[in-house]
Amino acid sequence: MTEKVSLPDQLTMYQALVDKNSAYEGVFVVGVKTTGICCRPTCNARKPKPENVEYFSNVKQALGFGYRPCKVCQPLKPFGEEPEWLKGLLQKMEQASSEKIKDQDLRELGLDPVRVRRWFKKHHGMTFQAFARATRINRAFGLIKHKEKVIDAAMDSGFESLSGFNDAFKRVTGNTPSNKHQAIITITRILTPLGPMFAGASDKGICLLEFTDRRMLETQIDRLTKLLSARFVPGSHPLFDLLDRQLKEYFAGQRTEFTVPLDCPGTEFQQKVWAQLQTIPHGKTRAYQEQAEAINNPKAVRAVAKANGDNRISILIPCHRVIGKNGQLTGYGGGIWRKQRLLELEQGNINWQSSL
Repeated sequence: MTEKVSLPDQLTMYQALVDKNSAYEGVFVVGVKTTGICCRPTCNARKPKPENVEYFSNVKQALGFGYRPCKVCQPLKPFGEEPEWLKGLLQKMEQASSEKIKDQDLRELGLDPVRVRRWFKKHHGMTFQAFARATRINRAFGLIKHKEKVIDAAMDSGFESLSGFNDAFKRVTGNTPSNKHQAIITITRILTPLGPMFAGASDKGICLLEFTDRRMLETQIDRLTKLLSARFVPGSHPLFDLLDRQLKEYFAGQRTEFTVPLDCPGTEFQQKVWAQLQTIPHGKTRAYQEQAEAINNPKAVRAVAKANGDNRISILIPCHRVIGKNGQLTGYGGGIWRKQRLLELEQGNINWQSSL
């Protein structure tokens, strides 16, 4: 389960935001839905409307929901202090937030990677690389929303031109094949009660549906680029309306099966595993051993587990329904807490009406 922290009521937090009340520093951060930015309570930026904000107990949670740190109030930094030794790194991240920063880059800045990792863990509950990965993704994709024009997303994200936005997008998604006839994977962002998800659609069907904070997201995008000889392009696709509607029905407890066409390129073994996942009934679970036996390969338990982890289409291909033989919840790309919530939803243990 994700950590639960009691927050003040929303009216109190919004008033604190309006008043720039420093007494609430460290109590919450606010995510602004219209800009994709998260801010501290004392931010000097123009205040959003109440219906356009949501509240988190820390920056880590806001990053998980697709927000990126505000450049005005800089919620990444501890309130009232900025470690001198970290200034160069934070400045580099602001100037090149779409680029990967490796341990060697840290050393070239005169920083000890271990010290940096410890600082981020202490102040933000996540390693530097985890934070950097989230900001890269959120910077490039954060304002791509269902039915929103790409040029509007680019301008709202702070890019001065669509070409600049596309360059940042490509740096995250990797190099694309040069074939002038290459295919297109259209990508969008869909909001769910468990956080935003990136959805990708090819000519054949949905080929990507992942939570935005999944560690393997960039890897999955790179694999799809090669498997389909395609390039990713933000935009609209006829399948996104159907996917969005069926996900809303699923989270509202009104849908147990999906009819959205899927495109799942992979090895023959992976295809068997993914097909078998789709036979697990809504509200039921199976062990990895049972899945291996179901594909007539009872000794392939580890390979089945790996293929589960390689699944690029969450929820629709329900890898969250596979558990350990002792009944324990095991690894899930979107986080164990999401796996538990999905199972609780499907088993009718929570009355969860989506307001999205």
